[in-house]
Amino acid sequence: MAARIRKNDTVIVLAGKDKGRSGKVVKVLPKEDRVVVEGVNMIKRHTKPDMANPQGGVISREAAIHVSNVALRDPQTGKATRVGFKVNDKGVKVRVAKGSGVEIDV
Repeated sequence: MAARIRKNDTVIVLAGKDKGRSGKVVKVLPKEDRVVVEGVNMIKRHTKPDMANPQGGVISREAAIHVSNVALRDPQTGKATRVGFKVNDKGVKVRVAKGSGVEIDV
């Protein structure tokens, strides 16, 4: 099945503590139906000192959010939109914003 939300897409959070915020998709986890969005769903992680981080301490990072709680940002209107698929005039299957009908994969 084709992915409706992909890496580097700009999405808007629909539910949860960060509702209304937008960000870029950093990572997609298709088996868990989750995405990691830049600057959204931040958590604190207590880490021991190691070679990469000799100081250790509390580190903030993004946690995964369920894909049903985010929607793609419409490139034309800037609002949240659903994603559909269609075959364009070149015979290539592309994603389409349901709100405005604009092709997303350009």
